[in-house]
Amino acid sequence: MQNQFGRDAFALLVTAGVLVWIAPLVISTYTLTVLIVYGMLALSLGLIWGYGGILCFGQAAFFGLGAYTYAIAAINIGESTLPMLLAIIVPFIFAMMLGAMMFYGRLGDVYVGVITLVVTLILYRFINSTAGPQFVLGKARLGGFNGIPGFQTLNVPGNPDSYIWGDGLYYFAAAALVVVLLLVSWLLASPFGRIAVGIRENETRMSLMGYDVAARKTLLFALGAAIAGLAGALFANWAEIVTPSLFSLGQSAEIIIWCIAGGLGTRFGPIIGAAALAYLKFLLGQQTLVDNTVIMGLILVLFVLFLPKGIVPAVVSGWTTLFGRRGAGKATALRRNRAGRGAVSHG
Repeated sequence: MQNQFGRDAFALLVTAGVLVWIAPLVISTYTLTVLIVYGMLALSLGLIWGYGGILCFGQAAFFGLGAYTYAIAAINIGESTLPMLLAIIVPFIFAMMLGAMMFYGRLGDVYVGVITLVVTLILYRFINSTAGPQFVLGKARLGGFNGIPGFQTLNVPGNPDSYIWGDGLYYFAAAALVVVLLLVSWLLASPFGRIAVGIRENETRMSLMGYDVAARKTLLFALGAAIAGLAGALFANWAEIVTPSLFSLGQSAEIIIWCIAGGLGTRFGPIIGAAALAYLKFLLGQQTLVDNTVIMGLILVLFVLFLPKGIVPAVVSGWTTLFGRRGAGKATALRRNRAGRGAVSHG
């Protein structure tokens, strides 16, 4: 298992290195940075939904929480290192408490989806209503629907005047995504990951085998929230402003669409789905003939009808079918050739 993870990690590093080097030749690093952020956000839901079977309708809550935590902490601290860590820790702790309430309460999948949706709505409404001067955390005003601008963006640790932006932010975000992917791959290859998949397949059987299902689902849920929080902090650095729209239902719905389109139960599917659809949305934003929401809805319907498993599983299945047939054909021809030589020799 360790050897397999080592080979996967090496292949991932090589592939990522090539893609990070080639991609700026086609798309600007400014656009690539936000595509990477969205890919990380989709991965956070893909982990808990695709491997843990936990459908969270409120992944945007952790995304927005990470962004706002970073902005508030950066204004009060004046440096980005600790705020980046807090943007991961705060959503993690919040999700641990929420997950413990849901999973130790033995709530069904539908109720988990409803609660996460309601939590997102509450945060969205609350942040929108914080426009008054009394809503202040230290030096940071929450700003209501105007959001929080003008905070310290990413800098070299210990040197607030040395900013990491533009191409530097792109490479930092790409490196962060690779690290997260490696950690997710390691987690899924570990006993914890295999048990999580077992819980997804048959929660009752895993419980009867003696595993603490609620604890494992809570931890997996919190890890997904931490990844979403990191994505939120990177988005805040890219946009240089955070607004209540980060908590919106539209944002939560897009994350779900990204995972479905890319392919649940895969590590790369949600990332590819997020990057492809977000870039498509960016291109569609340059036209005014058709409402973009209608187009995105149509894309979702087409995927559900014709590619229900998503892009990555469809490509892998097609590749296996194509080269599997070629391999089988070569093997058959080789056996016939050997049989023919044997018949000639016997004759």
